[in-house]
Parts: sequence; C-alpha cells; structure tokens
Amino acid sequence: MSEKILTIGVSTRALFDLDYENEIFVSFGAKAFVDYMVEHEHDVIKKGPAFGLIQALLALNESCDKPICEVIVISQNSADSSLRIFNSISQYGLNITRACLTTGGSIVPYLTAYGVDLYLSANEQDVAKATMAGIAAATVLDCRENPARSLDQIRIAFDGDCVLFNNESELIFQRDGLLAFGEHERSQALVPLKKGPFANLLSVISQIQSQFEDNPPIRTALVTARCAPAHERVIRTFRGWGVRIDEAHFLGGMDKTAVLNAFGAHIFFDDNDDNIKAASTVVLAAKVPNFLRVV
Repeated sequence: MSEKILTIGVSTRALFDLDYENEIFVSFGAKAFVDYMVEHEHDVIKKGPAFGLIQALLALNESCDKPICEVIVISQNSADSSLRIFNSISQYGLNITRACLTTGGSIVPYLTAYGVDLYLSANEQDVAKATMAGIAAATVLDCRENPARSLDQIRIAFDGDCVLFNNESELIFQRDGLLAFGEHERSQALVPLKKGPFANLLSVISQIQSQFEDNPPIRTALVTARCAPAHERVIRTFRGWGVRIDEAHFLGGMDKTAVLNAFGAHIFFDDNDDNIKAASTVVLAAKVPNFLRVV
C-alpha cells in the first residue's frame, strides 16, 4: 500500500495574477482571451495569491525523504491558451507536471477523477460547486507576501464549526444564542461532532504526519471562537476521529489575527467573512463556502 500524499488542485487565477486577462475574457469573450494569451505566451505571469503556499509545499518534496504533496492545475482554460501558464510554471521552477483544462466545461467531475484533497480557486462559484460535491475547497483572497514565514514546515490553520465540523452547532448559536449553544455543547460533550467539509483534509494531513517520527513537515492548528464549556466536545471529537491536531486555540470570540500570526500560519480556512478579511492582513486567507440556513 502506497503512502498517502496531499493532492492539491489549484486554479490558474489562484496560482497566478490573471486579473487583467480575466477582464479581457469578461469584456470581450473567450476568443479575445485566448488570442491575448497566445500573443503573450512567453511573458511570465506575476504571482497570484496561492503562489507562495504552492511553492512552499512543493519545496517540501525536495527537503523530505519522501514526496508529501502533488499539485495539479485545474482550470476552465483551453489547451491553446495554456502554454503561457506552463511557461510561467517552468520559469518559476515549480514542479507541476499535471493539468486539467476543460475549455469552459465543469471542473467538478475531474476533482474526484484526479484524487484532489484540496481545491484552491479565485472563483467562488467553482468553490461552492466543489464543496457540494464533497471536495474540500476554498476561495483564496489576495494577501501581502510574508517572507518571514518558515519554509521548513508548512503551518495550516482551520476554523472549527462549518469548516472541520458541520454546521449543526453553529445553527443553534445563530438561532438561540450563546447560552443555548454552550448548554447544548455541554450536554453533547460525549457525542462526536459530525464532519464538515474539511474533515477529510485534516485526516489526509494526519496520515502524512504519521509517516514522520519527529518534526513532521506539516503542522496544524484549530483556531476557533469556541471556549469552555464547548471545548470538550471538540477534543473528544478529534480523539474519536483518530486525527491529530497539533495546536488548539479556543478564543471565545477574540480576534483571530494575532494568534494566526503567532502560529506562523501559511494558510487559514474560515467560513466567516469578517474573520477572513482580518486574517488576510497577516496570512493567506481562504474562504470556505457557508451554506448555513437559520430557520
């Protein structure tokens, strides 16, 4: 049985800064976009929001005894327009060899076909569709590059409810308030939380971590607004799932930005717009779709 590696699908607009080219597509159509890409196919594209993370993850393959990550470009671009993408990948020295190019067709069926564990995109609609298909997916926000982040170990931070866990408890909080939420979590402390959209990704990362005796190349943190007494159910849930979480920060509504910065996160996944916007000042922030319905 082969050892598990983390398979990441990344869109071209998440990997590279293609905002100008996307404006051409929106304003003048697919042919104008392809013509521009072909005309400029030897011009290296500027780095996009997810570039630093992808570069760091691929670099870990070089420093580890075994590969831990594979990156696949998954895009609705056409093959004819993709030479500029591949030329830029080569110029930056990224070890990306696989690509899925659908010429406007849906990418969702191919996420499963390529075995994608995480899909990063700049397109919220694609991310929502991927999430509904059972793939951990998030929309990456523009952020300032932080060269101080260590590349020896990738640090990934997750929100809890609606990300690692499902939205059941969050619904109670939104509908009935904090006191009702706390009482519910206290009474359900021995009942594991149901899995959210990123639970399987955490399991994959835990499998990779288990392959290393000391100092695994990926470190994880839970950064959640939960606090006592709602902490016990979370801890018991991870124990029941048999997964590893390296750090847990129960903030009780405190702003998450300083903790994310102290953790040295390379990426943070959250479903809350305010949390994401604040986090994007210090880390690559990725928005998880929120299908929460309060009734």
